[in-house]
Order: sequence, then C-alpha cells, then structure tokens
Amino acid sequence: MSESFDAVARALHEEGVRHDAGQADRRRRRRNLSPDAAALLSVVCQAMGARWVVEVGTSNGYSTLWLARAVHDQHGTVLSVDVDGDAQREAAATLDRVGLRDRVQFRCADGGVVLRGLPDASQDVVLLDAERSLYPRWWPDPVRVLRVGGVLAVDNVLSHPDEVADVRGRMEADPHLESTVAPTAAGLLLAVRRGSAG
Repeated sequence: MSESFDAVARALHEEGVRHDAGQADRRRRRRNLSPDAAALLSVVCQAMGARWVVEVGTSNGYSTLWLARAVHDQHGTVLSVDVDGDAQREAAATLDRVGLRDRVQFRCADGGVVLRGLPDASQDVVLLDAERSLYPRWWPDPVRVLRVGGVLAVDNVLSHPDEVADVRGRMEADPHLESTVAPTAAGLLLAVRRGSAG
C-alpha cells in the first residue's frame, strides 16, 4: 500500500533542509525546490496536461516526486537527470513509497548532454535545478526541446540572482519566450514558448 504523498513530501523536504544546514560544501547540498515552488510547478504541469517533463537535477527526488504526481493522470513520464547515481537510487525508492516510480525514468548523465540529445519540440516542461554555472553551456537546448506552449522553469532566480543572470537574460531576450518570475521562496522563473516571435 502506498504511503501518503503529503507526508512523504513533507518529510523529504524537512530532511533536505536539515541536511543542507549541516553541509558546508554547497555542491553536496540537496538544494531542493521550496514547497511553494514545487506545488506551483505541479499545478502548472497539470493545468497544461503535461506528459513529457525533463528535470535536470534529481537531488533527493523532492521535485521529482511533485512532477511525477503532476503527470500521473496523463500517463506521462518525467525524465530525471543527475550525475549522482546514488541520489537517484534514493529518489527511486521514495517514489516507490508513494506508488509513482513508474512515472519516472532516471538517467545518470550530464544535463547538457541529455538535453542536446532530445528531439526538437519534444518536451512539455523543462526544469533546470542543477549546477547553475553550467546552464549557459547548455543553451539553446532547453528552449529547442520545448514544444509550442511548453514551459521552461529555472529555480533560484531571486535567491542567487548573479548565478542565473546569464540564463535569465537569454530567456528574457528570446522572442520565442514569454517569462515571469514567481516570488516563491527562492524565485522560480517560468517561461512559455510561443508559436512565433512577437
């Protein structure tokens, strides 16, 4: 029998907060989405009927959990990409607990390599929540892989503005994207891909 989604998600987030508080090395922190950002992104995915979602940055699977629930009713798939295979195995075990493991494919690989290999206009949603310094190297693939009406989400635009300034500038200057910042705890930048410029 599956455990309660809300209870598992809450415990996972609390564990991430505790872990990060005691971890001096930023690269080893969980760096999860905040609960308000996770819930918002989940609602966006459900409202648009998302079936194909890519998240770059699995960590402990907190965002993966929310995205998997969001695509469940559409029989969709979340492709979760991270360079840490151990973290992905833990995330998979968490998804098993709530009966959502079948909604997620894990790929232990570089996010840029995976995005580069995806077909044009093949994804409904792309979430970037990984090593922020790498995002500019991945361009323009996060936009190229989005279908018209698809959403690109980037976390931490208010908490770490300098680290995402390059990517934010690219997104806001792209005539094929219309973007806004949701004032979640860390700031979630959301951009929709338009059918044509202007």
